[in-house]
Amino acid sequence: MNLRPLGRTGVSVSPLCLGTMMFGPWGNADEHDSVRIIHHALDAGINFVDTADVYSGGESERIVGAALKGRRDDVVLATKFFMPMGDDPNQRGGSRRWIMREVENSLQRLQTDYIDLYQVHRPSPDTDVDETLGALSDLVHQGKVRYIGSSSYSASQIVEAQYTARDRHLQRFVTEQPPYSILVRGIEEDVLPTAARHGMGILTYSPLSGGWLSGRWRKDAAASPTSQARPPARFDMTSPANQRKLDVVEELAQLADAAGITLIELAIAFVINHPAVTAAIIGPRTMEQLTSQLSAADVALTPDVLDRIDELVAPGVTINPDDNSYAAAELAPAARRRG
Repeated sequence: MNLRPLGRTGVSVSPLCLGTMMFGPWGNADEHDSVRIIHHALDAGINFVDTADVYSGGESERIVGAALKGRRDDVVLATKFFMPMGDDPNQRGGSRRWIMREVENSLQRLQTDYIDLYQVHRPSPDTDVDETLGALSDLVHQGKVRYIGSSSYSASQIVEAQYTARDRHLQRFVTEQPPYSILVRGIEEDVLPTAARHGMGILTYSPLSGGWLSGRWRKDAAASPTSQARPPARFDMTSPANQRKLDVVEELAQLADAAGITLIELAIAFVINHPAVTAAIIGPRTMEQLTSQLSAADVALTPDVLDRIDELVAPGVTINPDDNSYAAAELAPAARRRG
C-alpha cells in the first residue's frame, strides 16, 4: 500500500488502519483466528493498528499484543482510554489519576513498553482539558507514549485542545478519530476542515457504517446487529431515518455495480479518497471480511461517482443522528435551558 503522512508527525501510515474492536468476546472469540487475521493484514501492507482498553474488557489489547510479538517495531500502534473499565467511578475518564494508571494496564496487555498513538476515546465535559493534556504530556516525556490524539471531538473541542496545548506549552493532539462514511457525513461540515487547519491526521472509524454499507442490511433482508458494542437505535428498522438509509443503500449498490466495484469497495474508497482523511479504520471480524476490504485501498472514484454519492447523501449530512456515536453534552436534555 502507498503510505500517507500522519498529520505533521513525520510518521507514515497505510490508508487502511486495522481496527480490532471485533477481536475478543465482542466479536471473534477465537484468539488464534484473530491473530491470524492481524498477521494477514500486516502481510498485506497495513502498518497501522488501532485498539482500545475497553474493547472486550481489555481482551482486544491482549490479543493485539500477542499478535505483534516479533513485529512490534514495524507497526504504528494506537490505543485509547476513557471508557469505564470497572464499577469504580475513578476507573474511567480523562483525569491524571486514571490516565497514569490505565496506560500501565494497556502497556502490559499490549506487551510493549511504548504506545505510538494514545487517544482520548471521548471528550469529557467534567474534566479540564488541561488536566488530560498535562498527564498525556508527561507520558510523552517519559517515553511511554510517542504521540497523543483525540476521538469524537467536535470542532470547538478540537480548537480548545489545540489552544490549551499552545497556551500551557503541552503536547498537542496530532490526530482526531471521528465516525465517517457515506451515510455519516457530519464531520465534513466542521471537524474535517478544522482538523486540517491544525495539521492533524484523521483516522476515521466505521467506514461501512456499522455494516450498513457491507450489503448485510438490505430492504429485502434486514439483518440484526452482531455485536453488543453497537447501539440498537442504529438498527431499528421501524425508524424513518433507517428506512431512508435502506433506500440509499439500494442506490449505492447499483452505483457500485455500474462502476465495476463492490459496495464495500465503494464505501471505503469514498472515505480514504477525501483529502483530509489519513486512514480509514476497518474492523473485520473474519478473514473473509478482511479480504473483502483490503482491495479498497487501490480504488479511485471518478468525479461522476462522487457526484452521484453527493446526490444521494448531501455533503455534511448524517441521515440518522444516532450514527454519529457522540453529541455535544451541552445539547443533552439535562443541560438544556428550560426558561
